[in-house]
Amino acid sequence: MIQLINVTKRYELGGEIVNALDDVSLTIKDKEFVGILGTSGSGKSTLMHMLGLLDTPTNGKLIIAKKDVAKLDDDAISDLRNRYIGFVFQQFNLVNELNVLENVMLPTLYSKISLNFDPQQKALDILKKFKMYDRRFFFPNKISGGQQQRVAIARALIMDPEIVLADEPTGNLDSKTGEEILKLLSDLNKDFGVTVIVVTHDRQVAKKTRRQIFIKDGRIVKKYI
Repeated sequence: MIQLINVTKRYELGGEIVNALDDVSLTIKDKEFVGILGTSGSGKSTLMHMLGLLDTPTNGKLIIAKKDVAKLDDDAISDLRNRYIGFVFQQFNLVNELNVLENVMLPTLYSKISLNFDPQQKALDILKKFKMYDRRFFFPNKISGGQQQRVAIARALIMDPEIVLADEPTGNLDSKTGEEILKLLSDLNKDFGVTVIVVTHDRQVAKKTRRQIFIKDGRIVKKYI
């Protein structure tokens, strides 16, 4: 479970203090499929960074996996992020110099704990499930955008995260391929019990999730305006 309790995030911009998040309280339960919907500048990116342990609150509490993030040092936060959260990005963020198989295995290289699985075999198994096994030795620039996003999701799953955080996962895809990726995320949630959080500005994308959270001017609101 993830909890934000009266979380505020302040930045200094042009000599002024900006509240990117303003007293946000939010709970996301285990195994939820949630959409966070907001326009550019609404605070959704800051909220995403908070949920992904890429940033910390100025005020308030952030609790993930029953741990108060404020009480953890940088190494502990990095370790929690690597083990607990998988990321899927709009730009795919694959490493062009690595082939598909190597990209999927990449998070295992940063693990500070002993792995109880063979990274290569597990990566191959995931690629089979995602129908990307026959592309395992291809490089990212030799496969389609939809295939690249499947590889990115496979990479997000290699460490068995409890949460997959997807930032505009269909933003660079055509509508048909985008629907396929959203179904894949839905299946991860339904069939494997992974908590999936989709951050988007697109109403139609958010509607595919089972609960929508609307954010405007750094606050959680009841409707998307």
